Amino acid sequence: MKGVPLLEVRGLVTTFATDEGVARAVDGLDLSLEAGETLGLVGESGCGKSVAALSVLRLVAEPPGRIEQGRVLLRGEDLFAAGAARLAEVRGGEIAMVFQEPMTALNPVFTIENQVVEAIRAHTRLSRGAARARALELLAEVGIPDPDECARRYPHHLSGGMRQRVMIAMAVSCNPRVLIADEPTTALDVTIQAQILELLARLQREQGLAVLLITHDLGVVAEAAQRVAVMYAGKLVETAPARALFERPRHPYTIGLLRSLPELARPGERLPTIPGSVPSAARYPGGCRFRTRCPLASARCAAAEPPLEPVDGAAEHRAACFHLEEALGL
Repeated sequence: MKGVPLLEVRGLVTTFATDEGVARAVDGLDLSLEAGETLGLVGESGCGKSVAALSVLRLVAEPPGRIEQGRVLLRGEDLFAAGAARLAEVRGGEIAMVFQEPMTALNPVFTIENQVVEAIRAHTRLSRGAARARALELLAEVGIPDPDECARRYPHHLSGGMRQRVMIAMAVSCNPRVLIADEPTTALDVTIQAQILELLARLQREQGLAVLLITHDLGVVAEAAQRVAVMYAGKLVETAPARALFERPRHPYTIGLLRSLPELARPGERLPTIPGSVPSAARYPGGCRFRTRCPLASARCAAAEPPLEPVDGAAEHRAACFHLEEALGL
């Protein structure tokens, strides 16, 4: 019998008050993450991925944001029912987060040493001296060549790749069970991206981390994830083991994302794109939210929202589309 997932998100709805009205950035999201696995959460910018990550740790600014409903369970414990003291323990101690832009996540007026040491001392009883020694160990573990020199510097003295390594060192400093990595390779060149992904994979192996990897880059997911959840306009449209999703995607949106990967294009061939853009979260179309961009859209798609259901009887592969058979011909 399968045990309780390490992390579960059930029916999460997060909204924002905007000039256009109430924006449902995350609308009924269900996710689960097992110990030791990497789940890739993918989709275009604006589909709700980062808001979902912030919602897990209740870091959404209220107002204008609001977590309307849902539950986040850590080994069965409902974090949305937890008090402020318990949440402070969980943030960084049990669930850590690596943000997509380390320059804004790191404080520009404090040295790297100060920030890593404070992250350690927030969740341990180490003295400042012991915490500093641990900070230098962590900086070395994440591949920073001269940890002592790096520790004395300020964030703006470091390259983007080095800042991201510092963020990862801070995130794993207290041996969390879950690491949420929100676009950890954005704005880094290809070589540095590969190094950061390998670093995350190594830390996962060594520490037994469960990783929620949030990205718009399916190429990154192909390298790192065991399972993939595809998000569009606040909802999941497909979820599957990574190999099954890349070999036989079933939702038209997933198919479009995969076709737009440059590495899959033939030499001299124009790169296919998905027409249009993700709709405003305050003005989602009725029925299937992808129908305004979908080549298979029908009257049925406008009349009702397709449920996320098993594909070909496989419970681990689910898609939300009324035209799964026709999608095979895309």
